[in-house]
Amino acid sequence: MSEPVPLHVVASSQDAEAIVRRCTAAGWKAHRGFALLEPAWDLAERRMVAHGTVADDHTASQAVLAAARGSAIVAVASGQIALALASDLRRVGPLGHTPGRPEPEDGLDLDTEQRALLNRLAAGSTIAAAAEAEFVSLRTANRRIAAARKTFGVKTTREAVMIYIKHARG
Repeated sequence: MSEPVPLHVVASSQDAEAIVRRCTAAGWKAHRGFALLEPAWDLAERRMVAHGTVADDHTASQAVLAAARGSAIVAVASGQIALALASDLRRVGPLGHTPGRPEPEDGLDLDTEQRALLNRLAAGSTIAAAAEAEFVSLRTANRRIAAARKTFGVKTTREAVMIYIKHARG
């Protein structure tokens, strides 16, 4: 399978529903919940997207197991559970890929997480608020933004945001 499996941790049901709709439009089959009773271990060929709310460690472990078996994941979570789940899912594959959404053709060499953080900064969020909204630690957000600054060849986050706005939105 050439395209990455969709793995998402989002803060609201509305965000989750939008991603699940986009996945189903791209040929994925929606499955509510993360407990998968399929007898076969490898579920990649079934193109299943498991979705729901993750409020405890048990449900989080079910979501990670489903992802390891090849299922797409769209999880609604918050707080420490969301941070831990996002960290565990990153070990399975990249977060944030949505089927049917073309890769940006802005020529910027940024990954999905860098783009998400820069989008939030461009909208006026602080780095801490952007990190929380994207379910990454403040340290990880700072590292990703520093990498974006290095990519752009600038010294300040403000300069990086201005370049991002000019190229990605223009």
